[in-house]
Amino acid sequence: MTQTAPDPAPLPSETLAVLIVGAGFSGIAMGIRCLQEGIGPFLIVDKGDGIGGTWHENTYPGAACDIPSHLYSLSFAPKSDWSRLYPRQPEIAAYLRETVAAKGLGPHLHLGTRVDAAVWDEAEGLWRVETDRGPLRARALVSGMGALHHPAIPAIPGRDDFAGKSFHSASWDHGCDLRGKRIGVIGTGASAIQFVPLIAPEADRLVLFQRTPPWVMPKHDRPMSARETSAFRRLPLARWLFRQRLFWIHELRALLGFTKVSKLTAQAESLARHHLRKAVPDKALRDRLTPRYRLGCKRVLVSDDYYPALTRPNVALESGGIARITPAGIVMQDGTEHPLDVLIYATGFDVGASLSRVRTVGRGGLALSQAWRDGVGAFQGITVSGFPNLFLLMGPNTGLGHNSMIVMIEAQVEHAIGCLKALRKAGAKAIEVRPEAQARFLAEVRAKLADSIWTTGGCTSWYLDAQGRNTTLWPGSVLAYLRGARRPRLRDYRLS
Repeated sequence: MTQTAPDPAPLPSETLAVLIVGAGFSGIAMGIRCLQEGIGPFLIVDKGDGIGGTWHENTYPGAACDIPSHLYSLSFAPKSDWSRLYPRQPEIAAYLRETVAAKGLGPHLHLGTRVDAAVWDEAEGLWRVETDRGPLRARALVSGMGALHHPAIPAIPGRDDFAGKSFHSASWDHGCDLRGKRIGVIGTGASAIQFVPLIAPEADRLVLFQRTPPWVMPKHDRPMSARETSAFRRLPLARWLFRQRLFWIHELRALLGFTKVSKLTAQAESLARHHLRKAVPDKALRDRLTPRYRLGCKRVLVSDDYYPALTRPNVALESGGIARITPAGIVMQDGTEHPLDVLIYATGFDVGASLSRVRTVGRGGLALSQAWRDGVGAFQGITVSGFPNLFLLMGPNTGLGHNSMIVMIEAQVEHAIGCLKALRKAGAKAIEVRPEAQARFLAEVRAKLADSIWTTGGCTSWYLDAQGRNTTLWPGSVLAYLRGARRPRLRDYRLS
């Protein structure tokens, strides 16, 4: 007899203190802190069928993080027995599931629940939220949706005509047998450099279509030793010191000028070129793999096996422009044809799509899309004037190019928790950032970005919006962000 999965529990009808959207690192961290501070009732909803956000959805071969394990984990949910220096997707996803179970978040979690709209009810002082499973009401709304889950597929002529298998790396088709196939991979970003080395040995032929070569640094990944794991389990101080060491190694990049074109830029470029020379003896291939922009302008990638994979006899690098996709493969602008059986898009994500896909309406009927029509921005990347009791985690200008996003997420969670505690203490209904505080913060960020490497480094990247503005990355050190954002200053807010 075939068993069917039980129907999901009904959504609560009571007014929530906090509704958290997203069950990745951000949402889980916020939920844990709500439990610890006695803030409730709260609910975490996620459109997916599992815990972990991007680490649940991205299951392509070789998926891994480029920040060390002990730094890419929650400080208040440490793990002593990471298997490798750099964590791989299955272990990160398992860590998040284990953390949810250990911290007792299960009863507060509703998966398979997509949020479609959120409207601020001024009279009641709460958010009315529409989901595909029914309505919810919450005094505060926390977005932990992240940015890396809406695949971006380029509008190449003939894209829908391809007769073979095609998919985006974020929606990997594990039922597609790649053995002996002619495979085309479009894109050379963070996902491609991880899965290409793993699928290349299986392919009859693999053609990598490169628009712009990335800067690639050695990763130096390794298994964690039994001695290290034992010490971290027995001595929490040793584990904490190891995490601190990793933090400062990464943080020094910003403190020494990594966010601007500097002497450090030239030194890093020299190391990257040495890494390329060691792995690729063919000068012509090496030249096509050498970037023509400054290191750091685009995301710097780390890999020990990407360059060697490109020297395999069955792998070809195509750096010309794509003219069109045909039922049989890809035709280049110079007329070259590449017959293909499988086409994989490693073309990244639409980073601006997360919040825009959820209709969010604040005070006085102001839509978030209207508030951001002249540019995306939030105070400390967390709160937006005109949108009371709304908190963004991993919001505008809080991304990093040099250190762990988990540290930034924890700071943002503490900021939101501080605001919620202030609400509770004052007996108020709403807390909203003052427009002058938001304007001051955004002016400071834009001034710092004006001469940043992402603006002056000679490239275009997904960090920039359609107007060429960087609304993605934080232009300074993590320490500077922590000083300003970890604890809310009530003079920047209005309680009502």
